[in-house]
Amino acid sequence: MTSVGFIGAGRMGAPMVRRLVEHGHRVTVLGRTDDKRATIRDLGAHPVPDAADVAVDADVVIVCVFTDEQVRQVCLADGVAAAMRPGSTLVVHTTGSPATVRELAAKFGDIDVIDAPVSGGPHNIAAGEVTLFVGGAEEALDRARPVLASYGEPILPVGALGAGQAVKLVNNSLFAAQIGLLRTAVDLGARLGVEESKLLASVRHGSGASRVGEFVAARGSVQGFVADVGEFIGKDVAVVRRTTADLGGDLGLLDQVIEAGIG
Repeated sequence: MTSVGFIGAGRMGAPMVRRLVEHGHRVTVLGRTDDKRATIRDLGAHPVPDAADVAVDADVVIVCVFTDEQVRQVCLADGVAAAMRPGSTLVVHTTGSPATVRELAAKFGDIDVIDAPVSGGPHNIAAGEVTLFVGGAEEALDRARPVLASYGEPILPVGALGAGQAVKLVNNSLFAAQIGLLRTAVDLGARLGVEESKLLASVRHGSGASRVGEFVAARGSVQGFVADVGEFIGKDVAVVRRTTADLGGDLGLLDQVIEAGIG
């Protein structure tokens, strides 16, 4: 049994916690309100009111919050990383800047840090098949793998610390760009007299098919799909735009197509 501390038991995190408990791990979860603590108990985990408390005796601490700023808040300002015992492992699932996990590793050299942003949704987590792009030392991943395998498959090592974030940001840039291509294609179809839902459903069976196209077709329209995922994909696009700007560049053609899809 591995002792796991968990922060961020929300839309994505709650099914992770449930899977961890079902796989026999002892899970302590941050719950700041009575209602949240009750929900955590229903998942079979032990709630604590303060962020740093999740790190007490934890072999692995998992952070699954929404933004990079929240990662910094819980790990630095709230003292989670400082409270972790030497030799334990911090796993960051939140999609953010590669610089954040590298900063955490530099500040807290007695713990292992790996970045493991996810690709998929709550239903993939519940099925134990959410994709994890993992950056960090191979030995650190080996120690964390039995925990991550509770809900992650495939678990893809992609390079040094920060590489997981880089792959996820490129992936989501392509995701957003494909939405832009589909919106432009739908506009073309309308000019040619083809109804959007019929065009989307038909292209799924042609050489122009893509996974994003399948998602959009299932929703029935590009605009409906953007309404569902825009907040999440927009947040990640903002991160990759800032990251490339910090490197003195931009997304080039990708950014032009993204603008056509989500702005």
